[in-house]
Amino acid sequence: MRITQGCFSFLPDLTDTQITAQVEYCLSRGWAVGIEYTDDPHPRNTYWSMFGHPMFDLKDAKGVMMELDECRKAHPDHYIRLNAFDSTRGWETVMMSFIVNRPKIEPELDMTRTDIKGRSQRYSWKPVSR
Repeated sequence: MRITQGCFSFLPDLTDTQITAQVEYCLSRGWAVGIEYTDDPHPRNTYWSMFGHPMFDLKDAKGVMMELDECRKAHPDHYIRLNAFDSTRGWETVMMSFIVNRPKIEPELDMTRTDIKGRSQRYSWKPVSR
């Protein structure tokens, strides 16, 4: 199962050259870039762990790529994503987010939908063991 979250998630994995181009676009817009990672990619898990600090003052994509390389070394079998924040109005608004690293083997999940009172539905999931 391929996790599809954020921009570009239905495309093949981006190369480092393509990631650099996206980072350059973000920086040209004045957005700060942050790196996050997780081993729990469930769509409702929106709070991934931050790697380092958001790079608010960075003007060069090479700095982001160096930090990304460090995150990949520290968490090679985790999902890693880049987030671009627009902080021009005094609060951080995510303008772009995309996955830049995946584990070699992505987890398989069994999703179950249960109809409950009225038209409500409840979803549950569990890992598939093979």
